[in-house]
Amino acid sequence: MTKIALITGATGGLGLSIANKLEASGWRLIVTSRNAENLANVYGKKHLQIVADCSTVAGVKHIFDTIKQHDEIPTALAHCVGNIRLGALHRMSEVDFMDCMQANLFSAFHTLAAFIGSLKETGSVGAAVLVSSAAARIGTPNHEAISAAKCGVEGLVRGAAATYAANGIRVNAVAPGIMDTPAAAKLLSSALTREVAARQYPLASIGTADELANLMIWLLSDEAARVTGQVWSLDAGFSTIRPYVK
Repeated sequence: MTKIALITGATGGLGLSIANKLEASGWRLIVTSRNAENLANVYGKKHLQIVADCSTVAGVKHIFDTIKQHDEIPTALAHCVGNIRLGALHRMSEVDFMDCMQANLFSAFHTLAAFIGSLKETGSVGAAVLVSSAAARIGTPNHEAISAAKCGVEGLVRGAAATYAANGIRVNAVAPGIMDTPAAAKLLSSALTREVAARQYPLASIGTADELANLMIWLLSDEAARVTGQVWSLDAGFSTIRPYVK
């Protein structure tokens, strides 16, 4: 039986990497974005494409109403929607703070709720993977808003995993450090800024979308059938170790 995955934020670097890898493995895909032109440019006429803003209840309802109209039942969710809002707490505007919360936390809550509702309605088991951040695991200057949002995502993962384990529904998250994706382009805009960013990590490096996609796909797979309620770090040791300084 062909497996079906829903990928939100599917035109970003991470979403596209997951889509390419799952397609190569024979999955059917449902891909979403707020921008129809971006979806068409990235995927052509492939896959079921849905234009919606999943940071709102109405947007998520549109996604799952469309899925139902096409008689699809996704049993895997890779939620890749998010943004990076940096700035000291006392200087961040309400608009920027709410945008950070909506993109990172509210979108995760609404999308996961609808995905689990769909599984329960059809009596299906399934798995979801959300995206947290190393900034949720260790204090990082100027990351107050994104840290608050991603800490919320991690709490959501643990709570939902506990609530729905009896239904055979698994919920996990990944927590990357900085990655070389369009979302971080401003932070990695020159050779110097890339070098400085890489030096912040014990394993001095910058992550890639493919690395994180591989981990997320494993968490969605049957190989991770006994894994739920976990947050997997992929941050070159940033959140857990301090290297010996010579």
